[in-house]
Amino acid sequence: MKAMALVRIPARLLVALALAVMAVLWAGVPRAEAATSISTVAEELRRNPVYVDPAMSAQLPPTEAAELSRQIKDADKPLFIAVLPADQPTRNLFTDLRTATGVTGAYAVRLGDRFDARADASVLPRTAVRNLVTSVQGEDARTQLADFTDRALVTMRGSAPAGWDGVERGGTVSTTALITAGAVLVASGAGAYALVRRGRSRREAEQQAALEKLRVVVDEDITAYGEELDRLDFHPAEAGADDAMRADYERALDSYDQAKQYMAEARRPEDVRLVTETLEDGRFSLARLAARREGRPLPERRPPCFFDPRHGPSVADEEWTPPGGAPRRVPVCAADRIRLADGLDPQIREVATDGGRRPYWDAGPAYGPWAGGYFGGGLLPGLLAGTLLGSMMATPSYAAAYGAGYGDFGGYEGGDVSGADFSPADFGDFGMGGGFGGGDFGGGDFGGF
Repeated sequence: MKAMALVRIPARLLVALALAVMAVLWAGVPRAEAATSISTVAEELRRNPVYVDPAMSAQLPPTEAAELSRQIKDADKPLFIAVLPADQPTRNLFTDLRTATGVTGAYAVRLGDRFDARADASVLPRTAVRNLVTSVQGEDARTQLADFTDRALVTMRGSAPAGWDGVERGGTVSTTALITAGAVLVASGAGAYALVRRGRSRREAEQQAALEKLRVVVDEDITAYGEELDRLDFHPAEAGADDAMRADYERALDSYDQAKQYMAEARRPEDVRLVTETLEDGRFSLARLAARREGRPLPERRPPCFFDPRHGPSVADEEWTPPGGAPRRVPVCAADRIRLADGLDPQIREVATDGGRRPYWDAGPAYGPWAGGYFGGGLLPGLLAGTLLGSMMATPSYAAAYGAGYGDFGGYEGGDVSGADFSPADFGDFGMGGGFGGGDFGGGDFGGF
């Protein structure tokens, strides 16, 4: 067999062929920036509330991402979470992500070891986002995202977009849903179960600790109310008693019994709202009864005394300036009204904290359900501006969770794939220069905590 003759190929042709082969191969390789491009992240978030860049799976493994996603979907809230590499460009990140996603909601981003968030004002106001972000700074990725999700879902408004049902338009199953489901199936069943159980146990322990803290304060309120009933010394058959007086007295007695029953049945901090609502209603009945017995005009329905709800219904609004704060008008009882007029300090309700006894509005958000039952959803945020409790009560969900009471928040139009209420001012830059409070939205400047 004759040896094949060598074919001489021009060098320029070899170079051209090599470039062509490289181009074909390069076209089939996903580019590094495609995985973290805003359009890619937004597309995935429209299908699923949690997106983890492949390079960041060590921070939030698939099983934990799936659990976080399930929690958000079950809550039916428009919360979006993205875990991205540290070198992701930050300029206009939130604005571009919100624009590309096109869904009214709250957006949280873990960028390397940094964390920040933004939200549409109709979902979470600036103060609420800022407080949520601050409360989880310094935690590892898994704990931070879990804690932020737990707290945000309680306070935010709106509903999840329809695209999170796991099915794309046209009836095809979402790629993200398949990947997530596969990851869950492949992962160790025992490990996933332990993870869910640990998270649930942690949340239950936190709730029980908060409830026990509230139980002390509520028991004081119920005891004080019982003493008021004893001091009243009213007898339905006494001379001068009429049906209206007996009705007020019966309602006051019922409130006492119901408050004790509600507290005995309380299983979560939110259940305390029913107790203080009932006590507030009972004290108003006592005020009406006292007015009838003394022949005075019946009192108007007003919120309790701001300084201590045990003082009973307020009689007027007076100006008061808290230490280090700005003046504001607060509802006061007759006794505190006289004290303020005389230049004296009002009798303020203090509760136990780790740092000693403090006014209830400086004792933290744990006392939100307690105060919510007394004052409703719309009154306290303005009264408590600048305090720990006031910051929590400024969230729109406070009105929904604890009752509209003596005020109300506006309606909500969001959760759908819509940009009708989108304000770019709410989604400012990450603000790599540091500092707290980025733009009108304000989860804080990214990395500036």
